[in-house]
Amino acid sequence: MSLPSPIYGIDHVAVTITDEARAKEFYGTFLGLEEVTRPASFDFPGAWYRAGDMMIHLVGKPEADAISNRHFCFKVPDCRAVLAYCENAGLELKRENHKIPGIMRFFIRDPDGNRLEFQGPDGI
Repeated sequence: MSLPSPIYGIDHVAVTITDEARAKEFYGTFLGLEEVTRPASFDFPGAWYRAGDMMIHLVGKPEADAISNRHFCFKVPDCRAVLAYCENAGLELKRENHKIPGIMRFFIRDPDGNRLEFQGPDGI
């Protein structure tokens, strides 16, 4: 038995944040994502951002989630340029040892320790 309706995509991911202004600076300014209006019924701290055809919901909480390898991944056309941008900003990078043929990828953490992956064509 399976779901009675097919899954055709992911609408959004929710990310726990502790400082709304700092998170908006990171997701909106540093990453350049477009902020979109949240419903008026959302009366708690947070923000919504568009990433391609997906949404990221920042959800304000008093404490950050525990650090883990849980993550979501941004697809980018020029992963080397994004890597250099993150390096120049002084972010700690983790390059993945487990290679995917034809794919370049790396990880960073947002100001609350949430893990983000970037991947794009290897170009080699």
